[in-house]
Amino acid sequence: MSDEMLIRVLKGVMLVGIGLILLGVYLHNSARMEALGVRGILLSAGCVALGMILSLPTKMYLTFMLMKRESGRSSSSPN
Repeated sequence: MSDEMLIRVLKGVMLVGIGLILLGVYLHNSARMEALGVRGILLSAGCVALGMILSLPTKMYLTFMLMKRESGRSSSSPN
């Protein structure tokens, strides 16, 4: 898999993770979740936890990958 394709996949995973975090916050604040009780809390917490698992490591990997790319560009450019 090329670097460009890997970056696109990682950005997609990161967006899904952020979407799950937002879904979990919405579910937590929803009035319908009060009727579910503990199951509602577990559902919203699970969405947030899964979203964090998907989004945070992806952001770190993308940051390291982009820093590596920039350092390669700056070392190859003449000063």
